[in-house]
Amino acid sequence: MALATPSLLLGASVFAQTPSTDQASQLAPIKVRGESNNTYDVKQSASQKFTAPLLDTPKSVQIIPQEVIQDQAASSLTDVLRNTPGITFGAGEGGNPLGDRPFIRGFDAQGSTFVDGMRDIGATSREVFNLEQVEVIKGSDGVYGGRGGAGGSINLISKTAKLDNFSNASLGIGTDNYYRGTVDGNWMLSDTSAFRLNGMYHKADVAGRDVVDNKRWGIAPTLSFGLGTPTRVSLSYYHLNTDDTPDGGIPYKFEKPRVNVMGPVDVDRDNFYGLTSDYRKTTSDMVTLGVEHDFNDTLTLRNTTRYTHSDQRYVWTQPDDSKGNVANGLVWRRANTRDSAVKSVANQTELVGKAVTGSLKHSFNVGVELSQEKGHKDSLDIARGTGSGADNVCNFGAGAASSYNCTSLYNPNPRDPWVNTGTGGPTGNRAETEIITKSIYAFDTVEFNKQWQAGLGLRVDDYSTKFINTPANGSTTVRRHDTLVNYQLGLVYKPVENGSIYVSYATSSTPSNSDLGEGGGNSLAPGRGGAGANANDMAPEKNKTFEIGTKWDLFNDNMTFTAAIFRTETTNARITLPDNSYAMAGKKQVDGLELGLSGAITPKWHVFGGYTYLHSNLKDNGPGNASANDGNNFPNTPRHSFSLWSTYQPISKLTLGAGAYFVDSQFGDTANKLEIPSYWRFDAMAAYKFSKNVSAQLNILNLTNKTYYDKAYPAHYANIAPGRSAILNLNLAY
Repeated sequence: MALATPSLLLGASVFAQTPSTDQASQLAPIKVRGESNNTYDVKQSASQKFTAPLLDTPKSVQIIPQEVIQDQAASSLTDVLRNTPGITFGAGEGGNPLGDRPFIRGFDAQGSTFVDGMRDIGATSREVFNLEQVEVIKGSDGVYGGRGGAGGSINLISKTAKLDNFSNASLGIGTDNYYRGTVDGNWMLSDTSAFRLNGMYHKADVAGRDVVDNKRWGIAPTLSFGLGTPTRVSLSYYHLNTDDTPDGGIPYKFEKPRVNVMGPVDVDRDNFYGLTSDYRKTTSDMVTLGVEHDFNDTLTLRNTTRYTHSDQRYVWTQPDDSKGNVANGLVWRRANTRDSAVKSVANQTELVGKAVTGSLKHSFNVGVELSQEKGHKDSLDIARGTGSGADNVCNFGAGAASSYNCTSLYNPNPRDPWVNTGTGGPTGNRAETEIITKSIYAFDTVEFNKQWQAGLGLRVDDYSTKFINTPANGSTTVRRHDTLVNYQLGLVYKPVENGSIYVSYATSSTPSNSDLGEGGGNSLAPGRGGAGANANDMAPEKNKTFEIGTKWDLFNDNMTFTAAIFRTETTNARITLPDNSYAMAGKKQVDGLELGLSGAITPKWHVFGGYTYLHSNLKDNGPGNASANDGNNFPNTPRHSFSLWSTYQPISKLTLGAGAYFVDSQFGDTANKLEIPSYWRFDAMAAYKFSKNVSAQLNILNLTNKTYYDKAYPAHYANIAPGRSAILNLNLAY
């Protein structure tokens, strides 16, 4: 856990400072208030696509600042997004990439994660050591990010070099072999240039789980020139390397009180059905060059070029109950493997400024974005023997008789020997995907008078994609080209300066292959959302969100309260026809209510939380057997979810904190036959500042050691969450 830096990110770009006083005050997202030198209330998005402060933005946007991340000892994006009710995480699917798979308002957002406003398509488990804040945009948002974004998107804001000198370090130790160290240093090289370096090492077991562990390290240097001048240049690099033991969770079993509904089987929480030889290794590299020039105090041109590369290789054992072994006290170990990589090159140019036309005031952003993304995937040559019998049935029991492919449901042995008659390397039977996108977009906040303003946005994407099937499937090539037009319309009424009421309408489009084969499913590959025979008929899914909301700055502008009701509809969802071809004829809808609270009630008392209600409905799943799911709930979509984190300073040197989180039950599948139960989770924190430079912080996570499940796979298993753990950090700041 890195310490808070003396000054925080200014603006949406890769630059820490802007020369214009007017522009800097407009873009600075964080105010520091109170004796704690800590605030949870962020007034402005770091993205310059938001051309108004959040109070006057006609859309639900939640910003999780660095202070919350630090206070909670969060180390992963999953940890951070626990603060956003309405976000859940889907489990990895067999053969698909493992990594962050968030669902926002019931819609898969794995392909809608951005870093500093540019898409980060690679499947990985993201870290926080180089993050200033995390921004969650809710509702259809194709106008902000292009393709996808049916339920929203996530924008990760990186730390940048700035005109300051500081050195921060944090050393952490905890239960379950937890070790973590971070450094964050910034050095002025001259009056207009600076260098910043962030680094991290992390190693820990997963509390309450046998064998499962996480190891990773990362580094992120940034060099900036021209800070405080009209022309600024910044070059940054980010590297993350992970080496984990993946977790296949707990298998399902019929033991729910409702007929034909399965929940996780009741076994010891530490039961691990994989093998110690399982592994998951990833690398992520990102190089970014940014150039920014101020023509005057009200007009800025910025250009960003980025190259990214990420790869992933794993052998991951899932507890497969497709043949009913669990009912006999046995578990079939299914080996899932992957060898994949993605790379992308993108360039984004934006003109940001203010203008006046007659009696109307404008805050605008006009941009062009070009990108090429390529990915390939293969499996590994893994063959674990056939001693268990045919068709994945554990006919011969557990252990050596099954070549260790079967293990006991109640007493699995993850240290069984590795049996593999294959090479363990790539099979050479890989599929390839490419996406080329050319985009233009424009945003404008039009102020009519002090009470009324409009938020407008339009984006057009020229989207081309290509899929080359595996050699085993003839290396057939399928292409698709679409023009995506998305827009947003919002009207804001301000009855008083510190409050707003708004209505908005926004759209998004999800074309085929939009996740580059790195997600759960809209590929042009047969069987995953686009049968080869009719792939060219797979037009983009169209989504739209209606929202009515209100936002208020309270307690002398130190606290923000938000409320919104909304509906998101997809009227041409992909469905499967009886002949196993696909059509764009389905309908699905989610209605909801969201409440949010962030900021300081007093200078010593800070809160951050919210509540979300989601009523999802798969209205039309197509003819034949699929129609049996009509009216069902979305997978990974709890009806109620709630989070609240709060800190209080009884004395100037001591900070106490606590968090409460509730997530309702949720289904893993569209048939609503696989379900994980609701849960409450509680956390606690205490921090003490010994001096200006030294402080310590103790966090206890899952205080009551609650056994709960946080991901529901659509078949076979549910992912069990970590048990109770404690982390002690020593923080140094100079």
